[in-house]
Amino acid sequence: MNARAIVVTSGKGGVGKTTTTANVGAALARQGEKVCVIDTDVGLRNLDVVMGLEGRVVFDLIDVFEGRCKLRQALVRDKRVETLHLLPASQTKDKSALSEARMKETVRLLVDEEGFDRVLIDSPAGIESGFQTAASAAEGALVVVNPEVSSVRDADRIIGLLEAREIQEVRLVVNRIRPEMVKRGDMLEVEDVLDILGVKLIGIVPEDERILVSTNVGSPAALDESSRNGAGGAFRDIAKRLRGEDVPYASLQASSGFLTGLRRLFGGS
Repeated sequence: MNARAIVVTSGKGGVGKTTTTANVGAALARQGEKVCVIDTDVGLRNLDVVMGLEGRVVFDLIDVFEGRCKLRQALVRDKRVETLHLLPASQTKDKSALSEARMKETVRLLVDEEGFDRVLIDSPAGIESGFQTAASAAEGALVVVNPEVSSVRDADRIIGLLEAREIQEVRLVVNRIRPEMVKRGDMLEVEDVLDILGVKLIGIVPEDERILVSTNVGSPAALDESSRNGAGGAFRDIAKRLRGEDVPYASLQASSGFLTGLRRLFGGS
């Protein structure tokens, strides 16, 4: 993926978007890139908590936008990975403080003057001003979707909005897949989701209780090299694919599921 500024979005809340941002960002940094992850969920920030950096936040994104500090002052460096940085959201300002022009300039400064190889922008849920601001500076997008009808429908709408913004590189992360439910036909198969949404896949992340643990302790699972087959390993594979490596996927055989009904729901044949 050539895009250096990538928005991580979903439309629907609670699908694992912030977890994806933290873990893919950490994995990219561990693989040698200089990475900044930006939280744009003004008033409801939690990327700092997921990354275990909440105690080190002094300034935030809105402080940068409104000129109360320099960009470099607001960046929080992760001591576990020297090349990983966080630009946190404000907990106190409302979304009216967001600005597409300032967002574009901030990302430009991160890439052109601060030398970041990759900027991941964690978008708030929904399609209102927060999403619009997050997407404004992006060249590419990771759309996080759960294999369930409501999540797929919301992702379909978000993909349309990204295409309207002429964001060319849109990739899909299918999160929280449970193979035993897919096998029973109780959960969408990955190929079902791809068939409906019509965008390229970049990652399949299994349901993994270690993600809940890692979130609670503020340590991205992607940094735990011992978790080879779980979500941590899946996030590391996503980072490798972003960097252009050819990493094989697990088997994507279609199940009998309920794809036919879903096609009707989304207007297909």
